[in-house]
Amino acid sequence: MLKVVGVSFNEKSRIYNFDAKNFNLKINDHVIVETEKGLQYGIIKNEIKEIKEQDFKYDLKGVIRLATKKDENIYNKNKEDANDALINAKKISEELNLDMHFQDASYTFDRKQLLFTYLADDRVDFRELAKRLAAIYRTRIELRQIGVRDKAKEIGGLAPCGRMLCCNTFLTDLNSVTINMAKNQMLALNPTKINGSCGRLLCCLSYEDEIYSKLRNNLPNIGEHYKNKEVDGKVINIDILRQKIYVEDNEQNIKEVIINGNN
Repeated sequence: MLKVVGVSFNEKSRIYNFDAKNFNLKINDHVIVETEKGLQYGIIKNEIKEIKEQDFKYDLKGVIRLATKKDENIYNKNKEDANDALINAKKISEELNLDMHFQDASYTFDRKQLLFTYLADDRVDFRELAKRLAAIYRTRIELRQIGVRDKAKEIGGLAPCGRMLCCNTFLTDLNSVTINMAKNQMLALNPTKINGSCGRLLCCLSYEDEIYSKLRNNLPNIGEHYKNKEVDGKVINIDILRQKIYVEDNEQNIKEVIINGNN
């Protein structure tokens, strides 16, 4: 069994799982953890849970140690320096006439990498920018183009359902969401209803798409002719989850029909 603990790297960021190892950790403890980018300073957000190793589809990085006051001072200094670097990167990009809108900058705890995230409509040739930033800050520079969904994932917020954004809490991959998913669920194609905080289609449209698609295969489409022993007419409405259709005959009588595979 793995001892898994949830760690966040700032108040707005999502929670990531880490191996707690033999540390006795509680919520709001500050820790140093190992990540793919290097060491990072984080805060415990979820209590330790024991989970079977086979339940994880990826390798779990571990907690290195409890953070000290010195670690906290280093973290705060890194944040200040990253904010200054962000201002400088914006200035240099304007000098180079680069069409990019910077969102954030952050150092890894060990300052081996300085990461900038930005929004852009097209690909940006930022080689000269990266070269100039590396000369100033003497560390590895990474410039990462993100989309509006990635921005929402990092910033967080409330979804239309009233809960925290899925992308900011538990989704690990931002898979494609299509308008056909909304059509399958017979939702009104109103952007204010089917778009999330990021302005793109709601991620949750994909959660039930498989079952809706499967159930809809049993039903005729609206406007099709339908005939059985009891009714003969045009389908004017369907209820996917209840597996019902509503048929209007030539005399404009409407009858409800339950589809069970034998109709």
